[in-house]
Amino acid sequence: MSNPTPPAPPRVAIVGAGLGGLLCATVLRRRGIHATVLERDPGPHHRDQGGSLDLHEHTGQAALRTAGLHERFLELSRPEGQEMREYDHTGRLIGHEDGAEGPARPEIDRTDLRNMLLDDLGEENVRFGTAVRDVSLIPQGRARLGLGDGTAEEFDLVIGADGAWSKVRPALSDAAPLYTGNTLVETWCTDVDHQHPVLARMVGHGMMLATDADDPTHLLIAQRNGDASIRVYIGLKCELDWAERAGVDLADTEAVRAHFLTVFAGWHEDLLRVLRENEGPFVNRPVHRLPYPHTWPHTPGATLLGDAAHLMPPAGQGANLALIDGADLAVAIAEAVRDGAGLDAAVHAYEQAMHPRGATAAEESARALEH
Repeated sequence: MSNPTPPAPPRVAIVGAGLGGLLCATVLRRRGIHATVLERDPGPHHRDQGGSLDLHEHTGQAALRTAGLHERFLELSRPEGQEMREYDHTGRLIGHEDGAEGPARPEIDRTDLRNMLLDDLGEENVRFGTAVRDVSLIPQGRARLGLGDGTAEEFDLVIGADGAWSKVRPALSDAAPLYTGNTLVETWCTDVDHQHPVLARMVGHGMMLATDADDPTHLLIAQRNGDASIRVYIGLKCELDWAERAGVDLADTEAVRAHFLTVFAGWHEDLLRVLRENEGPFVNRPVHRLPYPHTWPHTPGATLLGDAAHLMPPAGQGANLALIDGADLAVAIAEAVRDGAGLDAAVHAYEQAMHPRGATAAEESARALEH
């Protein structure tokens, strides 16, 4: 009597080659399941990946352990980057944490972390330059991806790991990102220890925060990265079109600098160095969030992870949640395939754990933004 033919492995698509999508694909691959990863960027180094991240023990680091990459992470990370210095607008140091106490949350540059994941998965396993136009659910619990070139492909499961403006989310939820009333304007200084020694000393090994207790509408943040640069974030409570209202052309670096030197008039000159000595342009980054808790009825054929599922203000949790989402979903899928259980049941179980975790983190991040 012949043995029954084993079922074909599920066809899984991951939309987005960010941290969560790559982690999910890596864990699946290590468990013998190939996922098709689609990324709209034309190549892995097409754009800047952002600043430094602190990875938490029970989320980001746990995910890297699942992927077998925790030791490599420790080699690349910077425990000293947990240092935090707080100044008032007069330049007086009013708070200092060296990071030695409390939970271990070593810093790593987002670019280094993404490169580590991409190297492990293999660039050849990501279809760069592949934009997703839309996702439609089709019978038998499957999904069809409409691609930017006009073609379409069908999968047993489509995972939306494509961030705030996800193309997968509309297949599951009507929710759209909301502007929080806060904007970060980003710039940077390079080779700070040699070219900007005063800034380097004020920031220390980790992050600097400067505020004016009498005016909470703006603040300055500077964070050291592993490449000897400092990322600067100008925090504003403002209208979404603040630059237009102020008559400032965001493409004109000198005009933006002059505007912010007026906004921060009266602040200590050493703090104003982050505005005077920056080498990069000023990049406007409005802060959006999804409604929370953001949930959707379980729907066979598609699910979400990371910012696509629970976009929240930047308060140290977004990347960590994307990583643990990716790990948990991949493990659930792999175990379902191994045990001959249904793929849909695995995704449903993942969502039941992910929804409350994301809702709690989103609420905490919203509270942090208010203060």
